[in-house]
Amino acid sequence: MLAGVYAAALGVGFLVAEASLGRGLLVAALLGDLAATGVVFLAAVALDNTSVYDPYWSVAPLPLALWWYCHAGAQGAADPVRFGLAAALLGLWGARLTANFGRGWRGLAHEDWRYSAYRRLGTVRYWLVSMAGLQLLPTLVVFAALLPVYALTRGPGNGPNLLDAVAALVALAALTLETAADEQKRRRRASAPGGFVASGLWSWCRHPNYLGEVGFWWGLFGFALASGWGHAWTVVGAVGMTLLFRLISVPLMDRRMASRHPGYAAYAAALPALLPFRPPPRERGRRVRGARRG
Repeated sequence: MLAGVYAAALGVGFLVAEASLGRGLLVAALLGDLAATGVVFLAAVALDNTSVYDPYWSVAPLPLALWWYCHAGAQGAADPVRFGLAAALLGLWGARLTANFGRGWRGLAHEDWRYSAYRRLGTVRYWLVSMAGLQLLPTLVVFAALLPVYALTRGPGNGPNLLDAVAALVALAALTLETAADEQKRRRRASAPGGFVASGLWSWCRHPNYLGEVGFWWGLFGFALASGWGHAWTVVGAVGMTLLFRLISVPLMDRRMASRHPGYAAYAAALPALLPFRPPPRERGRRVRGARRG
């Protein structure tokens, strides 16, 4: 079912982008991205489940990057090695996130708790929120985060350099971090259902998986810098992704965890949200005990 939805969405997005080439590659890609999101939204309404949109976050970026690259000859000279490296990392990122979704997907009878909470608004307002806030906004944020890929396909074609190596290392380290964090959480839930993970990477910060996700987009921005086309506007995506996780995802998850697990408040008080900081064991113990007393 979902495979058919996404095949249709990508097909419509491709046709719209091709038909809009006269507006420039950036605008054409945006219009195609929005058209594909519209198809997914209509499917979500028809199936009465906003979670139908969830894979779009990870499925759309690589096809969009490849479309830019295939049209690079018209307006730029992308370095094939640089683009290949960035695209490979983007593919790994997308495959990991899509696989994560597949593991947790329980069918159309289940909708993510973050979405179903809005159903109290009533049907019409729920779908307005779903369209604007839960589908269109993430599409725009991810599109902005892909601006470095657009930039490197427009670059002067200079060969790979040290900045490419740094960008690749940052992106790969971020992927490794979020993969390891997710696996630690999965093992913890399997061995002790009903609790929350506070060991391993999760003893360094409250959301190491989010830290990895944010770090990946900063790594992708590094490729734009390496291409020589790292203009100020190409950083808006990485900044936007950072703000999205820090100001929306983190508080939302913290509130949910605190409401479900009595010990989470102490854990949260003792650790930062994203940037890892691990005090000496005795000091950390005092902070946790103090949080519990508070």
